[in-house]
Amino acid sequence: MDGADDWYPMTGVLSSLPQLLRAEPALSANIGGSGGVLAVPEAARAVTVAALAHLSERRPIVVAVPSGADAERLAHDLGLFLGPEEVETFPAWETLPFERVSPGVETMGRRLRAVWRLHHGPVPRVVVATVKSLLQRLGPGAGTLGPRVVNRGDQLDEGELVAGLVAMGYRREYQVEHRGEVAVRGGIVDVFPSTSDVPVRIDLWGDEVDRLSEFDVFDQRSTVERETVEIFGCREVLPDAEVRARAAALVGAEPWARDQWERLAEGLVFDGMESWLPWLVADERLVTDLLPADSQVLLVEPRRMRDRAGEVLDEEAALAATLAQTWGAASERFPQLHLPYDRLLAATRAPAWSVVPTAEGPATPAVEARGWDPVVGDTARLVRQLAGLTQRGGRVVVAAEGAGSAARIADSLRREGVVLQDRPLEPGVSVVVAAIDRGFILPRSGLAVLAESDITGRRRAHRPPRPRARSLDAGFFDDLAAGDFVVHHHHGVARYGGMVKRAIGGAERDYLLLEYRGGDKLYVPSDQIDAVTPYTGGESPSLSRLGGSDWARTRQRVRAAVREIAQELVVLYRKRVTSPGHAFPGDTPWQAELEEAFPYTETPDQAKAIDIVKGDMEAPTPMDRLVCGDVGFGKTEVAIRAVFKAVQDGMQAAVLVPTTLLAQQHYATFSDRYAGYPVRVEVLS
Repeated sequence: MDGADDWYPMTGVLSSLPQLLRAEPALSANIGGSGGVLAVPEAARAVTVAALAHLSERRPIVVAVPSGADAERLAHDLGLFLGPEEVETFPAWETLPFERVSPGVETMGRRLRAVWRLHHGPVPRVVVATVKSLLQRLGPGAGTLGPRVVNRGDQLDEGELVAGLVAMGYRREYQVEHRGEVAVRGGIVDVFPSTSDVPVRIDLWGDEVDRLSEFDVFDQRSTVERETVEIFGCREVLPDAEVRARAAALVGAEPWARDQWERLAEGLVFDGMESWLPWLVADERLVTDLLPADSQVLLVEPRRMRDRAGEVLDEEAALAATLAQTWGAASERFPQLHLPYDRLLAATRAPAWSVVPTAEGPATPAVEARGWDPVVGDTARLVRQLAGLTQRGGRVVVAAEGAGSAARIADSLRREGVVLQDRPLEPGVSVVVAAIDRGFILPRSGLAVLAESDITGRRRAHRPPRPRARSLDAGFFDDLAAGDFVVHHHHGVARYGGMVKRAIGGAERDYLLLEYRGGDKLYVPSDQIDAVTPYTGGESPSLSRLGGSDWARTRQRVRAAVREIAQELVVLYRKRVTSPGHAFPGDTPWQAELEEAFPYTETPDQAKAIDIVKGDMEAPTPMDRLVCGDVGFGKTEVAIRAVFKAVQDGMQAAVLVPTTLLAQQHYATFSDRYAGYPVRVEVLS
């Protein structure tokens, strides 16, 4: 690597590393064993599981962990070592047992996908799950609720497609904005699959799928073309014939919930219906019951898992006792949603290993591994560690989170005299782009991975930010006071009654209290706060009636008015696009170099704003763009890149700010970012 022409391999390099653990005695001695205990330090847990997936013929390997945070970290790093398509997660419901609130659409979709893949394939190499999710009983029809697959060129009936999606739990809306929604406009069907981060547009020409594409929920424009789309359901409880029959029988047997049983018996789909799952399934099946004999189970820290399972069961029993009194049930013993820990492996023939962080004795097979000594701000100490590893013929892979940080790390190491290898799998030090959570050292295998977080001390989120249909104004929620008017996405205008705590069986949660016409009240869990937005229409709106039709009529009137405004805007913008403007050229090498030097990872919204602004500049029409964002959200970087692009084309650019202080701050920022380039920066105040 010679600096200017460096090319840093992407995450695919890490997929070759697990095979280097073939010589690890603890693994080779236990491959094919029927069970036992294996000691693996937490730092090397992901690469060890990935090595087992490579070395063992068993598939899938189900990794059970104590908590959701453990599952997210492990699944993230396993995706780098094995490929994201080879790693499936099986999350737990985020709702309390018997709470009349549905779990998240994404959560239910991911669970349905995991069970389907176990039954019908393609079987993933690894399934990561929490002990809570594994002990939760499966819903009716588990393993039979497959996806609807649509390919470009398929012949299908629009009405049948939409009816099928509604039967899978999708909500029909005028416009798709959230997961689990479907909308129809002419020959176009928009759907936001439960397991996808982006919605999909199905464009029909008659009965033929003429085009498949992703689209943006903000402006509803198509983006990336697709050849196929896989749409999993978004509800684990659907009112099929079996569920309706059991609900009808419960009307007389359990009259305390008569209204709920009647709704289910009539085949209605409503929020919170999943909370009645224990009453609606006859058998007590777990996902581990579905595992084939040639699979493998790894119980990570089984003592912690058993303790967590006990907490889940105690919480459920306390909730059942409290709610039985509240609801007037004849018995305080509700059917169980979660089963005891001893039931976890009772119905599977798959062998199980216990994975512990430290060996319990000399007879316990152990993977010799350790983390990196602290090196934050101490490059010399880092270089000494690297030298100690490479002198013995070891391979050290430095995993940077982006190409820009990879270049900075490489330059820093070169200045300290470290020679970098062009081939990451050769002995020596190499730099790759891979956002791994934490690094490790495996002395026996001669392998070490150094994560960027080991160097900087900063940990990044394991999952990218999820797309939202609208940005949430944090200031609104900070300033929200009891008596203010708000709008719930599905139920309409309400008066905010404050944040309240509700304790059910000793489990306390925060709720937003919304008050509607007629004294009706809606308790919105704090983790569903994105369904509530500020009311901006007037000073004293009329409250909606909870469950009434007035909100639907209001939305219909607004849609009609929006369509009229949209027609006027089309005429205005038709005139604007016909006016001549200056088309800036594409990015220069200096532009790419400037952007790579950005010391942070762009947020999704920031990256999108940068791309759109540069696209506007390259268009032959006048630019018409307003970039909005709160303090500290990255607007200045958007301006830095746009100004630099203009200067590259021989233009002079002016940056206007409202105060003298901001002028000085921006002058310093622009001067620092443009240092090293023939760009003159001055300040006027």
